[in-house]
Amino acid sequence: MAALNTVKFNAKQFDKKITLAITGASGSAYALRLLECLLAANYQVYLLCSSAGRIVLDTELDFKLPASPDAASAILIEKYQAKAEQIIVFGKEQWFSPVASGSAAPKEMVVCPCSTGTLAAISQGMSDNLIERAADVVIKERGQLILMVRETPLSTIHLTNMLSLSQQGVTIMPAAPGFYHQPQSINDLIDFMVGRVLDHLGIAQEIMPRWGYQN
Repeated sequence: MAALNTVKFNAKQFDKKITLAITGASGSAYALRLLECLLAANYQVYLLCSSAGRIVLDTELDFKLPASPDAASAILIEKYQAKAEQIIVFGKEQWFSPVASGSAAPKEMVVCPCSTGTLAAISQGMSDNLIERAADVVIKERGQLILMVRETPLSTIHLTNMLSLSQQGVTIMPAAPGFYHQPQSINDLIDFMVGRVLDHLGIAQEIMPRWGYQN
């Protein structure tokens, strides 16, 4: 039997790797701001975006992300002036991508924003697409998974799924920005949530004012 060809990515020039998934919940601006901050922190980002996630990006931000993974990688690298291979987009059925295997996947993953449909699938270990499989891998490998759930009101089903995942060590971080820092713009609210994600990832950030500190 012939050996399978493997695709190798150059990660030596980056400090760390992370998986970022974008689903069809509202809040796509959080995802692009988080991507921008991860690139600035010299992370290599494996990006997964659902079909609904691409629709929401277009609807909310007038940003059309191509369905082709290679085209999507190219347009994002150009948009953020990232390094070659710093953003690698994978399609929903690229089962031989690094994120699908515990031996190669990054130990950190953020689903931003996270729809309650994706939440449910991850909670039940469905793994019917690459986003669900990547999350399943991070959980089984005892990595760090952050879900930025966006829905209101939350049903008992949603809350039960969140409780189940929280009990397994998953961080549930609803997209619910605070107002104590007196935000002056939507960007301030976006940075509040993105700053909290960066804190949990251990990435130094100054985009969100600290509680108790004066500007």
